[in-house]
Amino acid sequence: MMKITDLAACGLLASSLLGIAAQAAPAAEPALRDYRAVALSANGQRIAAIESSRAEQPQPQRPHAAIVVRDAANGTIVQQFDPCAVCSYDKPSWSPDGRQLAFVGYDAKAGTAHLYLATMTQAQARVLTSIKGVASTARWSPDGQQLALLATVGARKLAGAVEAGARQVGEVGSEDDAQRIAVVPVSGGELRLLSPADTYVYEYNWTPDGRGFVATSAQGNGDSNWWVAKLSHIDGDTGALRVIAAPAMQLNLPSVSPDGKTVAFIGGLMSDFGSIGGDIYTVPLAGGTPRNLTPDYRGTFNGVVWRGAGLLATALIDSQLALVPVDAQTGPAQPVLLGELSSSGSDGRLSFSADGLQAAAAQEDFTHASYLVAGPVGQLKKITRDNDGFAPQLTVQNVGWNNEQYKVQGWLLGPLKADAGKRYPMIVNVHGGPGAAASPRYVAASTLIHELTQKGYFVFLPNPRGSFGQGQAFTRANMADFGGGDWRDILAGIDAAQKVAPIDGQRLGLIGHSYGGFMTMWGVTHSDRFKAAVAGAGVSNWISYYGQNGINQWMIPFFGASAYDTPDVYRRASPIESIKAAKTPTLIYVGERDVETPAAQSLEFWHGLRAMGVPSSLFIYDGEGHSFRKPEHQRDLQKRTVGWFEQYLK
Repeated sequence: MMKITDLAACGLLASSLLGIAAQAAPAAEPALRDYRAVALSANGQRIAAIESSRAEQPQPQRPHAAIVVRDAANGTIVQQFDPCAVCSYDKPSWSPDGRQLAFVGYDAKAGTAHLYLATMTQAQARVLTSIKGVASTARWSPDGQQLALLATVGARKLAGAVEAGARQVGEVGSEDDAQRIAVVPVSGGELRLLSPADTYVYEYNWTPDGRGFVATSAQGNGDSNWWVAKLSHIDGDTGALRVIAAPAMQLNLPSVSPDGKTVAFIGGLMSDFGSIGGDIYTVPLAGGTPRNLTPDYRGTFNGVVWRGAGLLATALIDSQLALVPVDAQTGPAQPVLLGELSSSGSDGRLSFSADGLQAAAAQEDFTHASYLVAGPVGQLKKITRDNDGFAPQLTVQNVGWNNEQYKVQGWLLGPLKADAGKRYPMIVNVHGGPGAAASPRYVAASTLIHELTQKGYFVFLPNPRGSFGQGQAFTRANMADFGGGDWRDILAGIDAAQKVAPIDGQRLGLIGHSYGGFMTMWGVTHSDRFKAAVAGAGVSNWISYYGQNGINQWMIPFFGASAYDTPDVYRRASPIESIKAAKTPTLIYVGERDVETPAAQSLEFWHGLRAMGVPSSLFIYDGEGHSFRKPEHQRDLQKRTVGWFEQYLK
């Protein structure tokens, strides 16, 4: 249902504990440098990224960021731009000649988005155009004469289903936001809304001739309809939309080959927009049936770019990030494994030069904070050392196990020092999605996992069937079986974790957000192994949920049919149906304006627990959506979570 990046927050959400903001940390802690939205110039010589530094103060706040330009050879800062002190910035985009940058800044208080233009020879960026509403994804035309962006004029909410929903008053559905492709001359002039007014555009790219765009789009409500989006061509003069293909899958990252004849994209079963994972497909720009270039590949592709007549992709293969060359005719070649790490940032992927021979990214793992890498593809080298002073604060084990016909994997994080003969409590953290994966992210002092391991907990992050990393067959293995094989994989994973670490099986906790919140509700109604649980933004009753949520189109791919056609499938997966078996003390939380998992689902589960006499607490966070944005709410949630586990597991 979704992927949450800021909270710990894709289809039910790929959020985890890792992103929840922290409580107080020692004032002496050095500033942590964050790199997001990395963009490499066409010639491979410059890197632009959104950068910020955060000192762990007693009351940490969300840091303000700037657009920073660095030399790709050595990481030296060349220029930086911060034209709006109250704005949040979107991914920067290089002009074809590498001399200019375009980026969007959004002023939330004013509800205004600005398109900025910056040159390497001037200290200040200038506003090219502004809109009342929200905007993102600035892209240069191939000739460098125009800029396009995604614009939602008069937006009632921020773009994306994880954001807080608009108030449901008046005639519901009569004023849906429309995110449209808009263009403006680089020399200045009026912004022209181009794509149809009744169509929501999710992603787009210029065609190589500069006369149009390839896009993923759907008519109607943008939050709900990404799961049924079509691959389309939009004419650059008239805005007319032509459907290229409408395969029964979720689509991401469309781009056109240099000769202008073929569209490549990643397609598969995906939980949310932004939670990218699937196979690589091509289809003629003129239209046709998409062709899978990577059928039965035992890995999950999450990025793809054209490199001449071929393609270069990134993939999660089991637990490793990899680069995979893909021939447009014969398919994938031998992967280059980059290691057990993540490419961090808002898009999570590598950025490539125009010829595809150079790359750049921000990378991290559980014990190493984010750093920039750049260089020839397959020979990336570290070029920043701002975070080298952050020493590992926990232990990491890659745990594998077999269950039924599947090989399953997860991560076990623990205290830096374990006393001989002592056994420790363990928290099982189920990721969101289910189409997502728990992957290596740096555990900073400001995170819940850090606080838990410091207090003597192990934290287990399983990737059961339904997750990314082992190909589409594995990702599709829990369709219409939520709480079935995926839950059995997790239980087997707990047994595997107990064999490799000093874990006290009588002191187990369970936590998750979104799909992980559902799995937590499922766990406490189907097992007595857990002594405490925290269920975030979960689903307790799939029948009532079907009529309550704002993203109902996501359910058909995962359940096979609607709740009205196959109600037994939905009831069988509903924790509320087994509420009488619940005994585990459970803390429940949710955002007041959650579009993906409405607060009514958490309220229903809380009522059920109370009726059964189970210790429980429900907290609904004012104004929040599926992804929590307010630092004070993140801190409060962390405090409540730690307190709950301390009360019942210590």
